[in-house]
Amino acid sequence: MNVNDSSSTSRTDWAALEAMIDEDIDYSDIPPLTEEFFEKATLRVPATQARNLIQLDPDVMLWFQAQGLEYKALINSILRRHIEGSSDQRIS
Repeated sequence: MNVNDSSSTSRTDWAALEAMIDEDIDYSDIPPLTEEFFEKATLRVPATQARNLIQLDPDVMLWFQAQGLEYKALINSILRRHIEGSSDQRIS
């Protein structure tokens, strides 16, 4: 997909597509997903998102998620306060 692709208008008839039921969809040109497919599959994360990935312990993540929908902003806020509070202590 190039940059020009996103500027064109879709010719998809979205109303007709939304009106379809699962039984009306033709899947005949899509190969089945086999065990071999999943063994070879790799997760690809866009570069803009990959640089923001961090690994949190599951219990830490659950605690933040329990704080509400804005848990990502809360994580950022807490990290920022930590940085600002320890600005005189540089990690070497």
